[in-house]
Amino acid sequence: MKIYNTLNKRKEEFFPQRVGHVSMYVCGPTVYNLIHIGNARPMIVFDAFRRFLEYKGIEVNYVSNFTDVDDKIIKKAQEEGVDPTVISERYIEECKKDMEALNIKPATVHPKATEEIDEMLALIDELVLKDHAYVAKDGTVYFRTRSFKEYGKLSHKNLDDLEAGNRELLVSGEEQKEDPLDFVLWKPKKDGEPYWDSFYCQGRPGWHIECSAMSRKYLGETIDIHAGGEDLIFPHHENEIAQSESCSGQTFARYWMHNAFLNIDNKKMSKSTGNFFTVRDILRRYEPMVLRFFMLSAHYRSPLNFSDELMESAKNSLDRIRTCVDKLTNAINMSEGTMLARNEYAIVDGLSKYKMQFEEAMGDDNNTATAISTIFELVKYINVNMIEMSTKEGFTRMKDMLLLLCDILGLIVEKKEEVLDEDIEKLIDERQKARTEKNFARADEIRKQLLDMGIVLEDTREGVTWKRA
Repeated sequence: MKIYNTLNKRKEEFFPQRVGHVSMYVCGPTVYNLIHIGNARPMIVFDAFRRFLEYKGIEVNYVSNFTDVDDKIIKKAQEEGVDPTVISERYIEECKKDMEALNIKPATVHPKATEEIDEMLALIDELVLKDHAYVAKDGTVYFRTRSFKEYGKLSHKNLDDLEAGNRELLVSGEEQKEDPLDFVLWKPKKDGEPYWDSFYCQGRPGWHIECSAMSRKYLGETIDIHAGGEDLIFPHHENEIAQSESCSGQTFARYWMHNAFLNIDNKKMSKSTGNFFTVRDILRRYEPMVLRFFMLSAHYRSPLNFSDELMESAKNSLDRIRTCVDKLTNAINMSEGTMLARNEYAIVDGLSKYKMQFEEAMGDDNNTATAISTIFELVKYINVNMIEMSTKEGFTRMKDMLLLLCDILGLIVEKKEEVLDEDIEKLIDERQKARTEKNFARADEIRKQLLDMGIVLEDTREGVTWKRA
């Protein structure tokens, strides 16, 4: 298996620290609003990678945090006149609803920053004792960036160039920094803000220290994979490395995976330009699996453009897979035979080729785009060879393989058993009788009546099927 490691800017063979076990940390959202579709991309693509690892028999300790103390949360709480915890808890629950809708597996642990303050303070204490951090007069604790000699190794940035760019970015109150590149680990409270007691001052943590502390607590000093959006490479992930490795003296994360940006109609998503969409906005127009399919249809390291046309294409593509599943279900229900017929062995054996191609794609840096292409090749193979099949066992083998590959990607393609209203069932039966009696005018009339009721009929070799319009 290979992973493109941002640290070394190349694909590398992936070897976990412990055979059969992977520790993985994925930066989660700041919970001050509903998650947007940009938040959803890393959630979906790294969920698919986790699913593939688990399919290969690997136990994955998957940690993804909620940042529940932040300026944006505090600002929204002040606007609504409520405690910040009201805001954060509200949007954590809403985030979990969206994740469930998108079939994103819950993390092994979903730590909240506010519940890990002691761990953060312990980490800060170690950095101060090791002279990697210092305390300003007002109680602010800063990390000494230049004390970590490898700073910039993830983002491939030069310290001198960074200093030249940061010298003019000092804001009021930061004059107490020893160096413009130093960043905050702990900051004093302001009026009306949540705070915690510490040796330094009553205050709250800086953003970067949160993930270092939570990762260390739940995954240890060194983790196998750290993942997130490419916008986090600098400064967030760079600072995580500096903090963590300055404390432990060990490699913080052995592999770094970053997904590329999501654009809207070829433009950067922004509230100011009006092209900003939450997951909830999209789910009002499309079912969740269409959005998941869309996110997986491109390689995670490739920029992805969101548009109505591409979403419609994703919907139609997903429908092709579901139509194939429905045909197989109907064939299974209408056929007999628990053993393969002689001519079916070669067809069933041919299914394994697609499984192998799928595994190769997913093992090649989580290439979900090629994996999906393989699923469509399998659909074509099934459609071509179904006419040669006759046994329940043969159709079942086909369906099981198709569902297996879709399930690894977290795509739900088999519709739940749904009971139609009695009046609709009667109309379908009446239409079938009309067709048998060659009363095609009445059959067409009933088809149109059902369509007006939101039921689409399709006549197949295996019989009549239906779906919601």
